[in-house]
Amino acid sequence: MSEALKSVRVLVIGGSSGIGLATASAAARAGAAVTIASRSRDKLDGAVAAIGGEVRAVMLDTRDLGAVERFFAEEPAWDHVVVSAAQTPGGPVRSLAIADARAAMDSKFWGAYHVARTAKIRETGSLTLVSGFLSVRPSATSVLQGAINAALEALVRGLALELAPVRVNAVSPGLIATPLWSGLPEEKRDAMFAGAAQRLPVRRIGQPEDIANAVLFLATTPFATGSTVRVDGGGAIA
Repeated sequence: MSEALKSVRVLVIGGSSGIGLATASAAARAGAAVTIASRSRDKLDGAVAAIGGEVRAVMLDTRDLGAVERFFAEEPAWDHVVVSAAQTPGGPVRSLAIADARAAMDSKFWGAYHVARTAKIRETGSLTLVSGFLSVRPSATSVLQGAINAALEALVRGLALELAPVRVNAVSPGLIATPLWSGLPEEKRDAMFAGAAQRLPVRRIGQPEDIANAVLFLATTPFATGSTVRVDGGGAIA
């Protein structure tokens, strides 16, 4: 994997925290020329410091199609593009505010769609989207998230045909210890993680690096396209 990434241009959208940051860090360690994009300058600055080296950071809101078009118009073609950025408010369909539901779609689905529509990617390159295992293991309190993830995975299969020979894949994480859960009190968060770990066949929850491994595997495997790789500790079958 490391040789395949040496000196290639890798863009990680959502690369300032969590799964995106782990992916950007791993790509940089493998010798890639990494650019991370995010809406938050503070998070970008922190990520650059954490990754080290020559990583480049740009502010980009993928919900804004015009901004996405301008960004890609000014950039040479990429070898690999990863989309991990999303903010998806959750809750039961009948109580989740419609504005929040639309915001979730704008962030995770339409943001990825804008990138797929606009990004210049080399014919030998790849586009990888991050979905989530709720697409196949629904939750009564996260119905919309499951629907968005399923839509992303269907989008990947179609894009793999439309954008060929560029390869298009998805990675579907299970429960991952990311800053997404930082809003919970520490004691409650730890209890949730411990309970989830006991229910999973692997007896632990995931780390961002677990997902980064899968993202870079897909990016560097020339025969992988139209695939969704689930990395959920067995969550979909538990």
